[in-house]
Amino acid sequence: MIPPAGAPLVLRGREVGRGPGGVSRPVVMAIVNRTSDSFYAPARFADDGPALAAAHAAWAEGAAILDVGGVRAGTGPEVGVAEEIDRVVPFLERVRAELPDLLLSVDTWRSEVARAAVRAGADLINDTWAGHDPALVEVAGAAGVGVVCSHTGGARPRTDPWRVEYPPGAGGADGTQHGTPEDPRDGVTQDVLTTLRDAAERAVACGVPPSSVLVDPTHDFGKNTWHSLHLLRRTEALAGLGFPVLMALSRKDFVGETLDLPPADRLPGTLAATALAAWHGARVFRAHDVAATRQALEMVAAVRDEAPPRAALRGMA
Repeated sequence: MIPPAGAPLVLRGREVGRGPGGVSRPVVMAIVNRTSDSFYAPARFADDGPALAAAHAAWAEGAAILDVGGVRAGTGPEVGVAEEIDRVVPFLERVRAELPDLLLSVDTWRSEVARAAVRAGADLINDTWAGHDPALVEVAGAAGVGVVCSHTGGARPRTDPWRVEYPPGAGGADGTQHGTPEDPRDGVTQDVLTTLRDAAERAVACGVPPSSVLVDPTHDFGKNTWHSLHLLRRTEALAGLGFPVLMALSRKDFVGETLDLPPADRLPGTLAATALAAWHGARVFRAHDVAATRQALEMVAAVRDEAPPRAALRGMA
């Protein structure tokens, strides 16, 4: 049985990913890091020229959203609020002027940065640190922009997981809907589902439209590789929350550890994970490799019978 398509996504009144026949299709969120130390070197764009060129390339390759971050997610030198704003806000203004149809996202956990980014034209606030700053979602609600609700297991910003554990799952919400027996590994699933449901409900209460609330299990953040793999298996349960699901899988450590590969060699594993998540209802894919990810999503859409082949000629002549 083909799982149902994911929930529709609307940002500032624009529906994202509506395909032929009215089917909601997955979309790519490209990455531009205004940093010099992000874990994947080709995504570092500390200088304005290369960063702007990367934005134009992402749009040309089919990205619907551009996610701009000013601070490395992992450990590293301190970056203050003023410096983070300086890294991302003028760039967002320039991209908005040059690529008006490209939706813009700011990757930050700070409400001050989010507020400045929204004034610069950001359509979405990607809060990868699970509401560490509780005012951030209030900024989204007041401005009418989208917000990403994430799960970090209580981890603080820019910290790495250390011997993270989640109590065995109680089944029910996830296990039984697949017709499977109770799975003790579902402790992480239940924690993620509860956290994301609560965060999404608070976002709506703060004024964010339900169709503008995304939920992200946030692979690697507050999790080991076993946890991240299990959450990928449970994508359908995440989609069952009723909000568009964002998957940030691109070249992450759980892919690297599964295959014992460095970031530069993780694209095939990333695309395999992407295809599985798309099949089970994820809607937005944060990706370093826009063209490859777009092709993987188009292939999944064709297999799901949601889009025709682009050039079906074999055996037809």
